[in-house]
Amino acid sequence: MRKIVCTALCMMSISLLSHAQQAAPKGFDVERELVSTGKIDSIIYPSKTVGVPRKALIYTPPGYNSEKKYPVLYLLHGIGGDEREWIRHGNPQIIFDNLYAEGKMEPMVVVMPNGRAMKNDRAGGNVMAPDRVAAFSTFERDLLDDLIPFVEKQFPVVQDREHRAIFGLSMGGGQALNFGLGHIDTFAWVGGFSSAPNTKMPQELLPAPEEAKNRLKLLWVSCGDQDGLLSISKRTHEYLLDHEVPHIYYLESGGHDFNVWKNDLYNISQLLFKVGK
Repeated sequence: MRKIVCTALCMMSISLLSHAQQAAPKGFDVERELVSTGKIDSIIYPSKTVGVPRKALIYTPPGYNSEKKYPVLYLLHGIGGDEREWIRHGNPQIIFDNLYAEGKMEPMVVVMPNGRAMKNDRAGGNVMAPDRVAAFSTFERDLLDDLIPFVEKQFPVVQDREHRAIFGLSMGGGQALNFGLGHIDTFAWVGGFSSAPNTKMPQELLPAPEEAKNRLKLLWVSCGDQDGLLSISKRTHEYLLDHEVPHIYYLESGGHDFNVWKNDLYNISQLLFKVGK
């Protein structure tokens, strides 16, 4: 079962919604022989927040040209992952390359950071240790004060909210909703896949619904129908619905795993930076 719910005030066009309703086709995440592909690089940025240099991965699209300006997507991982979790388990670069080859995705830079903002930020060990969990909240300042300024200095990205997106899975989904809705002046495209219990309660997440109505280009909430964390996405959706905040609520077959999250990435990648075109 796959179900899309969008409020009556949703600013998305019918054509864009039709993309969101599609289950990813077979082979969407399988490498193909393509004329041109994107490139993944590792970057190291100085973090005043943490006090040490930190790592991230960055994907630049096929035909990348440093003379052009690109929108940017910040794509976040889960509690047991790091900046390489999406690459290890989700094949985002293959999903993107295939979508570009089909003409379905706007050229963009994608940044995959380590959302565990602490000096020893490696995955492994007791990921539920209090200091390691707290580091996911600390990442809010690392992202806003350190990573985004570094990316905007080193790469040709458009430096305004309309060209900046934040999405993530599980713990990263909670971060994306918390940080994105908490900083609508920074992000116009926000969404969480199977968001974890770190997601703020709806009244704290979005205390001023009118601001989201007027300023967000896309607000996405999705989860697998067999996911034990479904109640978190559901409560967010119900609050948004009650306050008539335009959003897409995507309930799909599956649990708390990359089969769901890859499908989410496939869908949102086709929506980003297209509204108003």
